[in-house]
Amino acid sequence: MATALLILHGLVAVSLLGAITHQTLATCASPRAMPYSFFGRFRAVRGAGFTNAIVVLYLISWLLGAVVYLYFKVDVQPGLERDHHWYILGFFDLKEDFTAIGLGVLPAYWSCWHQPVDGRSYQIRTALTLLLTFIVWWAFLVGHVMNNIGGFGW
Repeated sequence: MATALLILHGLVAVSLLGAITHQTLATCASPRAMPYSFFGRFRAVRGAGFTNAIVVLYLISWLLGAVVYLYFKVDVQPGLERDHHWYILGFFDLKEDFTAIGLGVLPAYWSCWHQPVDGRSYQIRTALTLLLTFIVWWAFLVGHVMNNIGGFGW
């Protein structure tokens, strides 16, 4: 059961990673990018179209991660502590903190993407998107490394 939940959590995380990365590139790409260039194609897709999907995927990923977390604490963490993997446990603690911050930022992020754009709201929108992108990438990479080091089924 835990392995199936972890796989589902990973699949949702990959979907979230793709959506937030695409939105970030579309948001940060220069408006003067050539229409047929790599970044020009990202600009052609409305970034706001990803907002609802990102919010839903973030919430689902967080919820699945919270369920799998119990299995991690009981089955995986003691082995990592025994083998003195303190650095990865520290990174994982940061992952927990960052994802909680992301959960708190989510309503502001959603609100910014559902308002008309002016100069100030564009800057806030960009900052919140970059913050969430960092959090999602951090969580994905740390979770992936953690699974490679210990994972389930030790």
